[in-house]
Amino acid sequence: MEQRAFAGLLNDGWKDLPFEPFRDGVEVHYLWQQESGPVWAFLRYEAGASVPRHLHKGLETIIVVEGSQSDQNGRYEVGTVICNPEGTYHDVWSEDGCVVLIQWAEPVEILS
Repeated sequence: MEQRAFAGLLNDGWKDLPFEPFRDGVEVHYLWQQESGPVWAFLRYEAGASVPRHLHKGLETIIVVEGSQSDQNGRYEVGTVICNPEGTYHDVWSEDGCVVLIQWAEPVEILS
């Protein structure tokens, strides 16, 4: 597989990307996806959208690029980087809607 470069995505370039349904109230645009290994994507949450409690089977890294995202540990504003190590779990929601750049090493396991 070849290297991929994505210029200007964090400077609102993500707004021109085509998104598709991911979960109720959450859309996705995959930047990097293979049969196995890490995934890089943008997730766009509608106001009030959430992802149920899930277990991380590998490192998850999130960068908030618009709005805010919350979990039981706090509320994360634009520019925040969140690292969720393997073995951790949380619920995620966005009261006002948000866009995040996310990387996950392995798919999560939904717990509830």
